[in-house]
Amino acid sequence: MNKYLIDRFPIREERSLFTLVENRTSYSFEMCELNLFETHQSVENVNLMFDHFVLTSMLSGKKIMKLADHESFDYLPGESVILPPGELMNIDFPEAKRGNPTQCIALTISDEVIQKTFDLLNEYHPKNPTWGQWNIDPAYFHLTNNKELADTINRIIRITKSEQGKAKDIMVELTLKEMLVRLMQTQARLVFESSYHLLSNHNSLAATIKHIKENLTSKIDLSKLSDKACMSRASFFKKFREAMGETPAQYILKERIKLAQAQLKSPSVNITEVCFSCGFENLSHFIKAFKNEVGMTPKAYQVAQV
Repeated sequence: MNKYLIDRFPIREERSLFTLVENRTSYSFEMCELNLFETHQSVENVNLMFDHFVLTSMLSGKKIMKLADHESFDYLPGESVILPPGELMNIDFPEAKRGNPTQCIALTISDEVIQKTFDLLNEYHPKNPTWGQWNIDPAYFHLTNNKELADTINRIIRITKSEQGKAKDIMVELTLKEMLVRLMQTQARLVFESSYHLLSNHNSLAATIKHIKENLTSKIDLSKLSDKACMSRASFFKKFREAMGETPAQYILKERIKLAQAQLKSPSVNITEVCFSCGFENLSHFIKAFKNEVGMTPKAYQVAQV
């Protein structure tokens, strides 16, 4: 999966720092607080905790995160971690140094705006009954940023840097609500990527995901997907996009690109063979779609894997 980066902040000059370890700069709003943390020296076992729900995103460098009841993991740019209030983080900074600090943001969000967003979505845009309600699942806390999630985080950063006056709080709150939706959509993709087999017997969205994954190499009739979901075509497309953040056609395309990426790791495979074995009917469309999603042509990607 491609990682989408969050905009970096300018590195602070050393004489302006209060501390070399997790030096903190805060930007406060009515519904949230954006914190920038910089660490300018290698250090281990730094503890950090927040009183509110927090979304953190790595901007540069590397952390090793240790959370209760979880194995430690590397935390890198292009990734985010969400944590509930009162969750203790124990962090190592193996690569931080002066002139090349580790940067991370932590966006703490009020319970009020989170609950209002849930209530609004569940009342006016409810999911299909078998798909569950809108919520944030704490089990899926370590995320790879997709374009939509990264865009909303970056917009909050840009508003923080550039906007002034009372409108600033309104703009942040509106973007914050969109970011929460993108976060739930990102989690939904993770849930169904990892559990669609287990969920497919009682969850109609999982059943459609299963059908897509099992038929990537052939033509997929979108009407059959809505039949599997026991919904009209229009309702299915609307609910799928709300839950997953993309249309069924966009999801199928990305899944085929992922399948092509896996096949292109072999240096001997033919590009045309990959195209048709991944369900594409046109080579030029395959090359264009692959480049749009991955950032390079299939051939360039294949060469880069050697």
